Amino acid sequence: MKILYFYQYFSTPNGSWGTRVYEFAKNWVEEGHEVTVVSSVFAKSDLEAEKLLETQYFDGIKVKIINVRTSNKDSVLKRVLGFLTYAFFSCFYAVTLKADIVIASSGPITVGIPGLLARWLRGKKLIFEARDLWPDGAIELGILKNKTIIALTRAMEKFCYNSSSLIVALSPGMRDYIKNKHGHKNVISITNTANLDLFDPEKADDSNIEFASRSYSIYTGNIGEVNNSYWLYNTAKVLKDRGREDVKIVLIGDGQQREELVELAKENEVGNLIFKSLMPKKNLVQYVLNAKFSLIPLKGLPVLDTSSPNKLFESLAAGVPVIQNTNGWIKDFLEEHQLGFTLDPNKPEELADLLIEYHDSDLDMELRNRARTVAKSHFDKNILSAQYLEEVIKVSES
Repeated sequence: MKILYFYQYFSTPNGSWGTRVYEFAKNWVEEGHEVTVVSSVFAKSDLEAEKLLETQYFDGIKVKIINVRTSNKDSVLKRVLGFLTYAFFSCFYAVTLKADIVIASSGPITVGIPGLLARWLRGKKLIFEARDLWPDGAIELGILKNKTIIALTRAMEKFCYNSSSLIVALSPGMRDYIKNKHGHKNVISITNTANLDLFDPEKADDSNIEFASRSYSIYTGNIGEVNNSYWLYNTAKVLKDRGREDVKIVLIGDGQQREELVELAKENEVGNLIFKSLMPKKNLVQYVLNAKFSLIPLKGLPVLDTSSPNKLFESLAAGVPVIQNTNGWIKDFLEEHQLGFTLDPNKPEELADLLIEYHDSDLDMELRNRARTVAKSHFDKNILSAQYLEEVIKVSES
């Protein structure tokens, strides 16, 4: 089977970004299928290109690279232009590349455009993958304000859903939201994945990192408003004011607010908030494996309660308990399996209290083993890849 996969942020483990599409496509190729991914060049991925349109291969995956560069640090206008440029050139591939089935992975919602062309001009079956609730997220965050643009993006969202044979949501929360709001019957949830081999606790070794094992909590990813990054800064400041600079928070990543938080921490001598630059996932592993907690802050907005952050699955694979502040499926999941804590996104004192408590009294090994066991049973990349492929085959044969 020939699978054509439109996804703007493709990355391998050599990049600093999620590898879901790489992992799934690699497994599908090993099963004998032909997978072509159409991607652009994202600042956190490991893709590089010299020509405007370029073809490269990664473990048997054919990747069509559209050399338009995007970054979370770009202005809204620059990002929108990047989305539209990607969609424009993707349309060429949508109408020319051989395919038995097409997957369009959004956001942004503009990724749906080539998928729609393949569906309606060529009669290809379309699977729409909802990685976030776009445009609702952009509207709640105040990024989209123009009523005409909001109406157009909502119409585009509805058209993508109605044109799809299957919708794959990246969390149970997204699945339920799409079912309830749009009434689409064929919606399933296949979450992001846990790479159990890469994040194996038995491989933990703190000799090559600056921090002793379990002496810090870690945040990895985008440093910005959506990720409630000031919550971490304010927590570190509370810890400093209480004389507990031995309780450290390590941030690894980049984003819109990184430079201002680095400057604030420097000005106010908040030395227990430690910033590390973006690094390939393979180098990130030891920082996660040796952390006491994995921190997953998000802004307190209803639409973010459906989120499916990569760091959740990587943390559980590493046997590291989670502290987060959404009120959706992640909160329910952590409570059900007793894998961590949910705190108020507006109260850094709560996080400071918890970090102090567990800095002075260690977490038991039973909790860490439980996190790893749950990751194996719910989020193993190979199991989820096989489930996804089974659904792809069903759609292609229907």
